[in-house]
Amino acid sequence: MGEERYLPLFETTRAKGRVLYRLFAVSVFVGICLIWVYRVTHIPKAGEDGRFGWMCLFAAELWFSFYWVVTQTTRWSRIYRHTFKDRLSQRYEKELPGVDIFVCTADPIIEPPMMVMNTVLSVVAYDYPPEKLSVYLSDDGGSELTYYALLEAAEFAKHWIPHCKKYSVEPRSPAAYFVSTASDAVGDQSQNQNRAGDVALIKKLYENMENKIENAVKLGRISEEVRSKHKGFSQWNSYSSKLDHDTILQIVVDGRNPNARDVEGCMLPTLVYLAREKRPQYHHNFKAGAMNALIRVSSSISNGKLLLNVDCDMYSNNSMAIRDALCFFMDEEQGHEIAYVQFPQNFDNLTKNELYASLKVINELLFWYILKVEAHGLDNYWGTLYIGSGCFHRREVLCGNIFSKGCRSEMKWEGKKGEEIAIHDLEETSKSLASCAFEENTQWGKEMGLKYGCPVEDVITGLSIQCRGWKSVYCNPTRKAFLGLNATTLLQILVQHKRWSEGNLQIMLSKYSAVWFGHGKISLGHQLGYLRYNLWAANCWATLIYSILPSLYLLRGTSLFPQISSRWIIPFAYVIIAKNIGSFLEYMWCGGTTLGWWNDQRIWLYQRITSYLFAFIDTIVHYLGYTDSAFVITAKVTDEDVSERYKKEITEFGGSSPMFTVLATLALLNLYCFAGFVQAAIAGTIGVAEVYETMCLQILLCGVLIVINLPLYEALYLRKDKGKLPSSVAVKSMAFAGFACICSKFIY
Repeated sequence: MGEERYLPLFETTRAKGRVLYRLFAVSVFVGICLIWVYRVTHIPKAGEDGRFGWMCLFAAELWFSFYWVVTQTTRWSRIYRHTFKDRLSQRYEKELPGVDIFVCTADPIIEPPMMVMNTVLSVVAYDYPPEKLSVYLSDDGGSELTYYALLEAAEFAKHWIPHCKKYSVEPRSPAAYFVSTASDAVGDQSQNQNRAGDVALIKKLYENMENKIENAVKLGRISEEVRSKHKGFSQWNSYSSKLDHDTILQIVVDGRNPNARDVEGCMLPTLVYLAREKRPQYHHNFKAGAMNALIRVSSSISNGKLLLNVDCDMYSNNSMAIRDALCFFMDEEQGHEIAYVQFPQNFDNLTKNELYASLKVINELLFWYILKVEAHGLDNYWGTLYIGSGCFHRREVLCGNIFSKGCRSEMKWEGKKGEEIAIHDLEETSKSLASCAFEENTQWGKEMGLKYGCPVEDVITGLSIQCRGWKSVYCNPTRKAFLGLNATTLLQILVQHKRWSEGNLQIMLSKYSAVWFGHGKISLGHQLGYLRYNLWAANCWATLIYSILPSLYLLRGTSLFPQISSRWIIPFAYVIIAKNIGSFLEYMWCGGTTLGWWNDQRIWLYQRITSYLFAFIDTIVHYLGYTDSAFVITAKVTDEDVSERYKKEITEFGGSSPMFTVLATLALLNLYCFAGFVQAAIAGTIGVAEVYETMCLQILLCGVLIVINLPLYEALYLRKDKGKLPSSVAVKSMAFAGFACICSKFIY
């Protein structure tokens, strides 16, 4: 027994194939160095045609090379974590700590209450002692519709939680569960009749709840009959708007109360509604402000030692996720050093070929590929990023504690705070903790809680925690811990990534940059791992150079690359082929398809020349003092016709946006340049042999850019549905592209 006690609660293993990958990376770097040598030794003389383009391409290649080296820090040595939940249960089942779960929503229109309630119900039903579980819904929209939905969900939970326990339900989001049971019923004729009856009953109760909530949402208000039954609605009597109201706090289910029980007589988790105070004269600091209010309010009500925050559209898909996280926190040897455990974000509404490359993007996105490959590389430094959802935190760390080697904090149950206080008194005393003025002259938003002043408050908060000496862990169990909704239009994807890249660039230019803030506090590899994300937006300029200049010089008949017969073509060819074959194989290893990889390349290009470009410009304008950062909420609902096109994998443009004008202009520019070059070749202005010898790589690059933009050409000229590009975008982009082609005559 003594020997068993000291077995670790988790193990760490190294990824296979590290030597092979390192040889590949070194060979690519050698090719990159040879490209530099070629550029330096073959610079056109002053006044010679192509000198400007040559120098610009060299600058872009230097940037690509630097950024590629930075990315290797997250791929050079990957590790994987595996937990032993059985050992956790054997040793600490009766000592498991209290867990406070935060679900954040901000707008009942963009984030429908039923979607939010499915997330709430999924975490309320965790496989965890209910007396140690507390769920807090932060409603930054301050909507009585959301509050009403929570009341209905609390009643349904009395039936839902016992059903989940009885049948070990997975997932524990009712909506997702009923979809899975419907598909199971088709292929399983031997399903237990008793269970089938229970499923039918619980589904009927769910539909009744759904109808009540949807009817209230359609009506736009709560009926007087319902308001009279629940005293909590009186808190909206002084409500002015979602940006001007008192703190609204209601303990919907009091887990301390012996009468708070489900239909089987078992205790229910605590369930709390919070709409923090909002006033026009106070900056509310978006999601970071909401999270900090939750940290304070929960410390007064339940004071769980472990905190989990999830987005309102990111439901729990694995009822054992808490226990997975605790295997890290409660490990006898290393647990006391760990500040947070980050689970990946995954989505359940993806198309087969991932139209918008949302999960397996090789180069840029913070999703499945990065979370399956690069996050494991960053975890090698005990420094995975905090990405804002699906993350378990040690409460003391978010409250500003600095790690000390000689100090150990036990992650064990100590009972709920305020058990002797009456529920009404507890609500009243807790309200002040969510007031606008509470944070004045305090360290909240600075050294305590989530950081303020940045669109990606999660990333900067994680970095500051690690710089205080704490470690973080990346946990990616076989059964996905959380599933959410991915954006279903191209514009949503681009706007979302503009916010992320803008926030990361702001971190890079702030005092919290990993380069100087992390110096001496975290390792060099860890610093470069952060730098890899902080420099997303800066990639726009090198990408724009490579997307524009080779095509314009192709139109002029000027070569910017080695001749096909020259040995210098070899490093260019090797780097291009190796990079693309490598990315393709990695993508397929992650479970992707060939068409999915091609979609990935398209979105990779679109992001860099729109999201990153606008993020870079807005960041510079922000630092010049002309604009303030804004938090953009991605819509979680779409029109039926948009959803149908998404399912059919038809790219959704469907609007006029400066981003689409940039995309269309560059697409048409490459088309015009290629057409002009072909016309010149046919007319005999350029010889066929000369074309093959000197312009091969430029023809290839321009041709690839044309093929990758085929969906955009269709949206400009061929499509008739509402997802096509507006005629105004077509007119502007044609004018801009034509003007650029004319100006190319004056570039040397």
